[in-house]
Amino acid sequence: MEDYMIPCMNKKLFGVECMGCGTQRAIWLLLQGDFVGAFKMFPAIYTLIAFFIVLLLHFFHKGKNYNKAIMILGITNGVIMIANYIYKILFIY
Repeated sequence: MEDYMIPCMNKKLFGVECMGCGTQRAIWLLLQGDFVGAFKMFPAIYTLIAFFIVLLLHFFHKGKNYNKAIMILGITNGVIMIANYIYKILFIY
């Protein structure tokens, strides 16, 4: 399956991973049941899943307002992705 994953164009062109690098591999690890490995690959994977679930609820369940939850999860995802990117730049490369 990993042979069919979309490559990161940022990494191919500039040699540096983007903030979303590892998302596909983390989803693949989740599907295989490796929850810790998925978190290590991409720490924002669980908040990203929660974000998309709430976003789907927002579109399909019109009776309830999910704007606050979407905003909180979006900001949380952004903070985790930026912190992970800074960590990779400072300690891994």
